Amino acid sequence: MEKYYYGGCDVGSTTGKAVIMDDTGIVSSSIVPSEVDPEITARNALNAALEGLTDVKDIRDLVYLIGTGYGRNEVPFADENISEITCHARGAFFSDPSIKTIVDIGGQDMKGIAVADDGSVLEFVMNDKCAAGTGRFYEAMSRIFRMDLPEFSSLSLTAKKIIPVTAQCSVFAETEVISLLAKKNPPENICAGIQAAVAKRCFTLLKRVGLRPKLTVTGGCAKNRGLLKSLEELLRVDIAPLNHDPQIMGAVGAAILARDRARKKAGAAAMEEKRHAMK
Repeated sequence: MEKYYYGGCDVGSTTGKAVIMDDTGIVSSSIVPSEVDPEITARNALNAALEGLTDVKDIRDLVYLIGTGYGRNEVPFADENISEITCHARGAFFSDPSIKTIVDIGGQDMKGIAVADDGSVLEFVMNDKCAAGTGRFYEAMSRIFRMDLPEFSSLSLTAKKIIPVTAQCSVFAETEVISLLAKKNPPENICAGIQAAVAKRCFTLLKRVGLRPKLTVTGGCAKNRGLLKSLEELLRVDIAPLNHDPQIMGAVGAAILARDRARKKAGAAAMEEKRHAMK
């Protein structure tokens, strides 16, 4: 029996993600650093995801490919481009159909998404006017602490108290943190203040979109353990884990939508062929 493969490619500001599916589920995925040219990022991500697969070796062998993310319109070989909001909702629904609210924290923006019972988007809000609380913000903060991102994401877990970081602007927050460190405040307590400040930004978005259980977090910042803990304490809810890497959730949703589009297209073609045969 011939196997068919479908692809989703999420071209983000800091990373490119790709997911390859067949009719049974996800068979491969990848995460690569973003290049200046979104098309190169997409090709790199898809080629990385195709490595090791025996039945499909080239992007052109995919039955259907959907591009998403901020660079989705620069993926000329995609069959269709769909908003990352729709794709994150569909990906989270695929992982757990009971998820109704998503916080998506990417490299440059933050989104609150309400998910309908069928995995579509009920409502969404975005914070794309400031980098504070995004992946870029955390990269800058980790550099100040002379740590890599995984180490920084766990630092606040050992905090004895929270030292508030009050600046609303990413640039001013950096200055404030540097000043707090210079005063010899414990780094873990300052880090706890950073995580609490980002959690409050998430809470503001969720108030606008409506918080319905279950809640999950997608995007690269979903791997930030300190942020998840701070968010759970602020919201007084448990954050639902996902069955797949939360950073690839947009690409997962894109691949699922690609599979759905291909099946619908194949069904329509079969019906048209049947009508012609009956004439």
